[in-house]
Amino acid sequence: MAKQTVETLVQAGKATAAPPLGPALGPTGVNIGKVVAEINTKTAPLKGMQVPVKVTVDTETKEFTIEIGTPPAAALIRKEAGIEKGASNPLTDKVADILIEQLIKIAKTKEDALLGANLKNKALEIAGTCQSMGILIEGMNAPDAIKAIKEGKFDEKINSGKTELSEEEKKHLEEEKKKLQAELEVRRKEFEAKAKIVIKKFEGKEAKKVRKELQEAGIPMTVIDELVPAEAKK
Repeated sequence: MAKQTVETLVQAGKATAAPPLGPALGPTGVNIGKVVAEINTKTAPLKGMQVPVKVTVDTETKEFTIEIGTPPAAALIRKEAGIEKGASNPLTDKVADILIEQLIKIAKTKEDALLGANLKNKALEIAGTCQSMGILIEGMNAPDAIKAIKEGKFDEKINSGKTELSEEEKKHLEEEKKKLQAELEVRRKEFEAKAKIVIKKFEGKEAKKVRKELQEAGIPMTVIDELVPAEAKK
């Protein structure tokens, strides 16, 4: 029984017979349309994300199996939180908030790749990733949420396996995200104003020294990189 395997990345829910999938499957003689349709059905929940796909074809019978990989946990968290990237400084900046249901959803999606023995432990792993991204959980800093999960505060929800949010919950999270983003913008403007004072004070000095002074003044590197003249980066 001869088998051939094709592995590639596809846009979830939008796979087509175009490259790279179609040309790779062509030599196997499989019905590419059926493969594409099944891939799109299986990846629909991850729509909008790049998903690893493995197609194994029996070149004699033309039967096939499809294995769908999952994006990194951080990518799934960004999707649930509705953000493009995590916080530049997760210790001080918080960019979004997610609920325990979303944590469970991500843990279920990644369950085969996580080490936890049960859903609760898998959810704790995802919570740890939230911590490194500046994502709140149920309005709490990730360390506090992790403690609450360990203490059993969310056991009922975890055991229920519920992953869908009500329209009211979605609206609340969106409002919370806007609030957090507004707070970040205010802090950023404060940092920018402080940085400009330092830059003015050390105008004409060696760029390396200016950047050092900005760091010592507590200015985030993202702001320093944007405000310090380009020659300072050389």
